[in-house]
Formats: sequence, structure tokens, C-alpha cells
Amino acid sequence: MLTSRDRILTTHVGSLPRNATLTDLLIRREAGEAVDKALISSEMDKAVREVVAKQKEAGIDIGNDGEQQRVGFQTYVPERMSGFAGESKRKVGRDFAETPELIEQFLRRFPRRGKISNAPQAQAEVKYHDVSQIKDEIERFRRCAPRGVFLEEFATAPSPGIVATTLQNAYYDSHENYLNALARELRHEYRAIHEAGLILQIDAPDLAMERTMLFQDLSDSDFLAMCDLHLHAINKAVEGIPRDRWRLHVCWGNWEGPHEHDVPLASILPILYKTTAGALTIEFANPRHAHEYDAVRKADWPKDLILIPGVIESTSNFVEHPEVVARRIAEAVAVVGDRERVIASTDCGFGTFAGREWVARSVVWKKLKSLREGADLASARLWGKKTAA
Repeated sequence: MLTSRDRILTTHVGSLPRNATLTDLLIRREAGEAVDKALISSEMDKAVREVVAKQKEAGIDIGNDGEQQRVGFQTYVPERMSGFAGESKRKVGRDFAETPELIEQFLRRFPRRGKISNAPQAQAEVKYHDVSQIKDEIERFRRCAPRGVFLEEFATAPSPGIVATTLQNAYYDSHENYLNALARELRHEYRAIHEAGLILQIDAPDLAMERTMLFQDLSDSDFLAMCDLHLHAINKAVEGIPRDRWRLHVCWGNWEGPHEHDVPLASILPILYKTTAGALTIEFANPRHAHEYDAVRKADWPKDLILIPGVIESTSNFVEHPEVVARRIAEAVAVVGDRERVIASTDCGFGTFAGREWVARSVVWKKLKSLREGADLASARLWGKKTAA
């Protein structure tokens, strides 16, 4: 995994907002409507070219296709795997159950969106069809982002746990067996990304977010045991992929809400340290978790692990001042104890689901530009001068 010895590098968590035309096509296709294949292919080409150019213009070092080719970061899975049908009945999260007006606000703000709480469920044995679709994604990205556009490239894939909690189990005799089946099948996608030469990012909000979602009724100790089970499934699924070729993203849910019941980072950090990934990407700009560097300081960040802290918040249209970004980066470096093992990033994605983008597209590019400017300020202070990577 790329690190820099003379400046702070920048990346983001993966999803970037889609344009209105592509959003409509993706939602229609997910709903089973007939969509012109040539049209959606053309729109994907246009969208990927645009987000690649916008990332480059903003100064992103480690970039991707912005997940323009997917309707959601994990809900696209039934397009590539058999065994899914019907509709999951996802629990209402505690934020929304305790503040029902948030649901009303949510529905007004996002009247047409991809499936989130009503994704299909596993009604038969899950099987990955083939890797043609992920290969097509990578090929389009490579066509739209020639070598040298980014210092390094990455691609995302969902964890077995977030698929299991979103596309819920109606077939396997236990959650653990369903989780293991998903780990076995998702491995095909993980390997395809790795073998294409991209950094694999596994998105695992289940390791934190599900405390207030599917597992909201568990005791703290039972949730941590479940978290450990989910982490083990990830490690099993990526066996054979070197630690420096994959990174793990953990978050508390990419929505604008109270987040009062979020599990503290200090509680899950010992489990996260069991990852075989080379880097952890964690929210730290989220107002509910901006203090959590203290947990890292107390838990002795491992010497062989890169920290990719969120220093840009992903649900607000405020554009962080570069000085704020620089201070957040400096705090991350202080708790890690090594400037070379910090890569500046966003808290989460900006286009988690088609039709549900909290931040305006034009503001996203301004936020990424501020990320670069803040990283440059931090670099000047950490190295004593501005230099090139």
C-alpha cells in the first residue's frame, strides 16, 4: 500500500454522487424495469470519466471510479449472486425509532432512491455467478483513468457482515452459517479486484453501525462477540491477499442523525486490531466521534497498520476550512506516532445509495479540494517544507 515519505497523501472512502440521469437508470434497473443497455453503458462511461477528472482536479492521490456503476455500496450484490429474492424487513435504526420526524424528513428529501431497508433477502443458497461484472467495472475505470492519473487506485466491495445484515437471511439455519457462505462467495470479487492490481477496500459498517440497527437489542458483550465473528469472516475471505493490498473501512452509518447510541470506538478497537488489513479507514470528522482519537491514543496503534482518518465530514454541505483539515491530520499523526502511516480521507462515501446523497455534487468537489489543501498545510508543518510525493 502506497505511503509517502515527504507529504500526507489523500484518498476518500469510495462512493461519489451520481448525476441525475445515471441515478434514474440505476434505480430503474434495480426495480426490474427494462433499461437500454447501450444507454446505461454510455452514461456510466460519462460518469466515471467525470468523477475521475474531478478527483484529479481536487488533488486526490488514491482514487477510484466513485462507485458510479453500482446502485448502492452493498445492495448491488443480488445482480452478481444467485439465491436472493423477495424483500428484507430491515429494523428501523434507533436514531429513527426515537426521532420519527427524521423518517418523514428523509422521505421528503429522498423521494426516489435505491433499495436500502427493503433489499432482497437470501431465500436459497447464495452463489456468485462469475466475475464478469466486476471485471467490466474495472475495465471501464481503467479506460477512463489511464495509468498515472492517480498515484494508486482502489476498488470497494462490501463485507460479508454488511451484506448479511442488509440482505437478510431467510434460508440458512443460523446467522453464522449465512455469514460464512457470503464470505466464501464474496471472496471471488475480492480476488478479482486484487488480481487486477487495485487496492481492495472492504466496506464494513457492520462492525460499528449495526449496534444501532440489526443488533440494537443485544447486550454490549453480545454485540462485541458478533463484531468479532464478522471480523473473522472478513479475514477468512481475504486469505491470500497481502495485508498491504487491502484496507478496511469502518463507520457508524452515513446519515445525518443524532448517533447517540453509537458504540464507542474504544469498545470495538481491540477487535479491529485483529484485522489482517494494512490500513483502517475510520470516521473522525463526524461530530459524534471527533473525540475518538483518545481511544486510539490509549490503545497503542499497531506499528504495522496505516490509519486513514476521516478528516472531511460526509453528510454536511459545510466545506471544512483547510486549517481545520490540517489540525485533524496533525491529531491523527500524533496518536499514530508516524506521519508516513497517515493518509487523509473522508468519513464515508458521498454517494452511498443512488438517489440518497446528503451533499450536493458541486460541494463534494469543494470538500475534496479542501482535503488536499489541508493535507498540504499539514505536510508543510510535519516536514518543514512543501514537497512532491
